Amino acid sequence: MTDDELNERLRRIGRHPFRARFHLRGRDRAVVDLRGMVVVRQHAADLIAQRLAPASPRNDGRQTPYRGHPVFVAQHATATCCRTCLNRWHGIPAGRPLEDSERAYVVDAICRWIELQYAPRVPPA
Repeated sequence: MTDDELNERLRRIGRHPFRARFHLRGRDRAVVDLRGMVVVRQHAADLIAQRLAPASPRNDGRQTPYRGHPVFVAQHATATCCRTCLNRWHGIPAGRPLEDSERAYVVDAICRWIELQYAPRVPPA
């Protein structure tokens, strides 16, 4: 998937009323400030491997907290929070472990959303 295709998919998902409520704020933003995106990306990869990649994740549908780490917030904003959302929004079927390319895609989507949220808002000229 190209960068433009990923950006368009994230825009489409972000228009959903539930997903649009999520923003990178406060402590979650401070984690990015303190740790940097390289570390946050590694956290995302680790969290996806543990909580989302198995064929039948423990507590699927309830395994992703709503706050506590920027990756958690991003997972809800990008519909990468559970296998049901991955199937519905991204076409990645449940019931089997995520392939390496699918894990990489999920991490890219999460990190892209964080980067877009983190970018300073520049008023239109």
